[in-house]
Amino acid sequence: MRLLSIPLIALTLSAILQASAIATPPAAPTDKTAAKPLRLAFITCAVDQKFFDPVKRGMNDAATALNVECDFLGTPGVDVPAQIELVKKAVADGYEGIAINIIDAKAFDDVIADTIAKGVPVVGFNVDDSASPNARLAAVSQQFEAAGRKLATLALPDVPQGAHVLLTKHDEGVSALVERSRGIQEVLKSKGITWTAVVTGNDAVAGARVVAKALRKHPEIRIILGSGQSDTEAAGRAIEASFPQQGYWAAGFDMSPKTLQLIEAGAIRFTLDQQPYAQGFYPVVQLTLNLRYGLAPASLDAGAGVIDKKNVARVKQLCEEGFR
Repeated sequence: MRLLSIPLIALTLSAILQASAIATPPAAPTDKTAAKPLRLAFITCAVDQKFFDPVKRGMNDAATALNVECDFLGTPGVDVPAQIELVKKAVADGYEGIAINIIDAKAFDDVIADTIAKGVPVVGFNVDDSASPNARLAAVSQQFEAAGRKLATLALPDVPQGAHVLLTKHDEGVSALVERSRGIQEVLKSKGITWTAVVTGNDAVAGARVVAKALRKHPEIRIILGSGQSDTEAAGRAIEASFPQQGYWAAGFDMSPKTLQLIEAGAIRFTLDQQPYAQGFYPVVQLTLNLRYGLAPASLDAGAGVIDKKNVARVKQLCEEGFR
């Protein structure tokens, strides 16, 4: 499977969008009628999480540019069977293309294959199933295990030999968090780390209490490494509220306005961003070009950009504008 970078595909997309503004469309596009835009559905878990706000912004911007209709659908939390049912319902409701957050490496295989067999193209976004067979045409997602290794490599100089480290995730059953955690532990095993793991939940405020409880139970811990957005924010909140100026620090993944504030304050040293705007924008392009012109989509690496005190002000501005 081809894997392209975001900057490379951005140049190609720019040319496509400029050309579409002046070119005559092909004689027989696959839209039902020229006046009826394609209908696309994004289907995810944790649909109301702040992380997905830039995804929705990217989705809507691409939909406007390409004259298609998009809906962002999903389950309140992590509920794989319910998410699978949403895919089936989207097909029954007449959506012509679907982007799925493939949070389980096996559970979505059948429904994706069945959907494509019915003539509805499927791509992945946010979390991909790249390690096992899956019929999805392509995906826009971070390379999670590599991102975990990157986080650990950045943290490595500040992790003492034989340290006790708290490793967090916000949910069970999300393959991305497992892969990131595996990458983190792989790099840091040379340090002889003792690991304690906790699940914080998707509410960062409540999650901060979970983190604080673990830190009180294990007073020797000074380092918290997160594997997702809300648990990374929860770690920073716990340090800020309960352990300020005591040598505690956190690092993790993704961001929110509060995470950026915590980076400015020093409670979180850095976070790795997976560019969620791109995860909303490019699946719309992939599905639209496939449906209209039969173009096979290529997978895109959403990246693992570092956000720390050096660049947080710029990122904060883009976050306020809805792009990060």
